[in-house]
Amino acid sequence: MDISKIRNWPVGIQDFKDLRQRGCIYVDKTQYIPQLIAVGKPYFLGRPRRFGKSLFASTLRYYFEGEKESFRGLAIEAYEKEWKKYPVIYIDFNISSFQTFHSLEVVIDNILKKYEAKYGITDIADDLSVRFSNLIRGACTDEALKVAVIIDEYDKPLVNTMENQELNDTIRAFMKGFYGVLKAMDSYLRFVFITGVTKFSKVSVFSDLNQLTDITMDRAYAGICGITETELITHFNSDIQTLANENHIPYEAALAKLKKLYDGYHFAKDSEGVYNPFSIMHTFRRNDFGDYWFETGTPTMLVKILENNRFDIRKFENDLTIAANSIDDYRFGQIDITPLLYQSGYLTIKAYDPVLNQYTLGFPNEEVKYGFLVELMPQYAPVPGGMVHSFSAAKFVETLFNGDAEGFMTLLKAFFASIPYDAVKAKHRDEQHYQYTFWMLFKLMGQFVETEVKSAQGRADAVVITADAVYVFEFKLYRSLSNKRSGTKEAATATSPNSAEAAIRQIDDKGYLIPYSADGKRLVKIGAEFSISKRGIKRWLIKENTVNK
Repeated sequence: MDISKIRNWPVGIQDFKDLRQRGCIYVDKTQYIPQLIAVGKPYFLGRPRRFGKSLFASTLRYYFEGEKESFRGLAIEAYEKEWKKYPVIYIDFNISSFQTFHSLEVVIDNILKKYEAKYGITDIADDLSVRFSNLIRGACTDEALKVAVIIDEYDKPLVNTMENQELNDTIRAFMKGFYGVLKAMDSYLRFVFITGVTKFSKVSVFSDLNQLTDITMDRAYAGICGITETELITHFNSDIQTLANENHIPYEAALAKLKKLYDGYHFAKDSEGVYNPFSIMHTFRRNDFGDYWFETGTPTMLVKILENNRFDIRKFENDLTIAANSIDDYRFGQIDITPLLYQSGYLTIKAYDPVLNQYTLGFPNEEVKYGFLVELMPQYAPVPGGMVHSFSAAKFVETLFNGDAEGFMTLLKAFFASIPYDAVKAKHRDEQHYQYTFWMLFKLMGQFVETEVKSAQGRADAVVITADAVYVFEFKLYRSLSNKRSGTKEAATATSPNSAEAAIRQIDDKGYLIPYSADGKRLVKIGAEFSISKRGIKRWLIKENTVNK
């Protein structure tokens, strides 16, 4: 191995100075700094986790500390000539999970102690907000060198405690006073930069600090984090070729797959899309495509909110719309968590309608789409052994690859039969719950085969397309028919509207197979009865068109 050709990937490194000293690969974002410091002072930048916020916050820290050597060869050199050293207070909330209020107090206390010692502050108050105020005032010993305050992941204590309402309320009340210091100390401040995932309403950083400039959806800063397509080709062209070689595919195919998996994030209307930098770096480091963003943590909080609020997850089939004044406005406890899904990176901007002043949102890419559904599925189908994860979807698809529709339905029946009755909340054991579960299962299969639910003639429950066949599924909810005279329940007959036969007739009557009739593939109709009382597939019929018309 030629060591001189080894690429030094900055995996796990969020400190700008450390990254530069190690000679790690760095996509230059310093061109944004001059505009930031020239136009305003207090800024907020929201981006999904693992998207480069911390690295950019660290870059700002070393810029204001005058670390000229760390910026050699970067865009900022064309602007900065003086390299003044400002007093800097850098607060990083990445260092704790904040499961108690005391843990938050300890983190802030340790940070303040560090800077109190650095700037010679000896009058230490008991109240943390007062200490923060005194620190800013004491660090500003020169009118020409005011203080730069940089706060990274301001909202982590809030996000991590959303399921504990009492603790969350306590933290929010504290933050109101702590962040309010920034407004009171404005005359001592040269620059303020705050990052986070979410923009929570009614938190003082956004209400009391009313002069704050939110650049989260500012087109001028859309590429401040992440990797644009231009940057990808410029900085990683040889890496794309190596990735292609290692996976035995052409360069163009490797680039297309990178785009399909990791591109598609839009942080402003009509802005260039950006790739997830965390996933890109890991892909090139391993020369393998994977779900790297989801390996770093699961959206547990979001998944539980979706399930508890009975959010119709089938809305993800088509892009969602949201008013422009609501997209960055999430209030604790509100039922519609679409703004939170957008801010957290699970949805992104697909389009903007200036007439209606609303955004269209959707999954940015396949890594997010399938990763999110994998994490969501256990809330609806908590079967033992993790069967519902992506490998189980592959098992379902394998049966259809082999042309075994009967085997597929047998697997499907076993899947629902394996869900413990008590594992599904009583209030959720209804038709809607099972419809959601069906929808997720078939969407997860879309990782491996083409899946559709729409045709020109109507809307089938599911369509799965393999190399040599098209399978159209229609499910009917089986309801027992009571016989008042005998007190017994009669099974659905072939003429009943909720029978497997009725499902087959609907496929024919609605012409669900017509769009695929010219493809030369086998056309297979599958009609099934689903029983809520039995919590599973009751019976099914499989019919294959003998003539491909």
